[in-house]
Amino acid sequence: MSTLSEKVLQDLTQAIERDELVLPTLPEVALRVREAAEDPDISVPQLCKVIGNDAALTARIIKVVNSPLLRTNKEITDLQMAVSRLGINYTCNLATGLAMEQMFQATSDVIDRKMREVWNKSTEIAGICHVLCKNYTRLPADQATLAGLVHMIGVLPILTYAEEHSELLADSISLNHVIEQIHPIIGEKILRTWDFPEMIANVPGNYLDFNRDSNKVDYTDIVQVATLQSYLGTEHPYTQLDWSSIASFRKLGLDPGQNLNDDEDLSAAMEAAMTMLQ
Repeated sequence: MSTLSEKVLQDLTQAIERDELVLPTLPEVALRVREAAEDPDISVPQLCKVIGNDAALTARIIKVVNSPLLRTNKEITDLQMAVSRLGINYTCNLATGLAMEQMFQATSDVIDRKMREVWNKSTEIAGICHVLCKNYTRLPADQATLAGLVHMIGVLPILTYAEEHSELLADSISLNHVIEQIHPIIGEKILRTWDFPEMIANVPGNYLDFNRDSNKVDYTDIVQVATLQSYLGTEHPYTQLDWSSIASFRKLGLDPGQNLNDDEDLSAAMEAAMTMLQ
């Protein structure tokens, strides 16, 4: 590890331990949607009123409901129809996840490119999560999609730090090393601060633990398998691991040697899921 990496890791780790790290706040629209979701008596029109204040998010939800993965025979043209079709819980999780994109904004070109890269990877993983969850578990696919969208949220404070420290910005190897080392710790801390459900808040800190085994399949397993599957066909270090020893495959009932893209239906579903989130 370079001296710069060591210094940055030390600074950020100390800031986390002392509770001095400035964590990002949930986007306003996501905050309002989550508050609405906690109301057991929330109606479709009331939820539409909350989401409808954000024109971009409204358009994204209508796009999602008309995507090949979810669409019905009739095209859906307004938010109320979309929410009625998706259901309140699904809409709330989807809106929360999609609102995250607003946070991936930067003032410098270098950081902006890195943020785009992280968001694009997150939507790719979320799309795979959606399909894995639907085909291999009985868990709600909307929660798995949300877990995929937020599993790298811990990268944001590191990139914010890098914007303020030009020496880190100029050294991409050190920056990537720092991200790799501590984004899981920061990500879990952020999701707990935002009061995300335990099963999702656990994901950032555990999805890269390839020795992990739990009693039953959970969203961490889904994000872990989705992450590994996303690197198939590349020379990424994860492809060199012995996947047959990774418990999440067994819990999903998935052959570690299986490439989901080899199955025509699954491949088309993953493509559709990724497209609907971008």
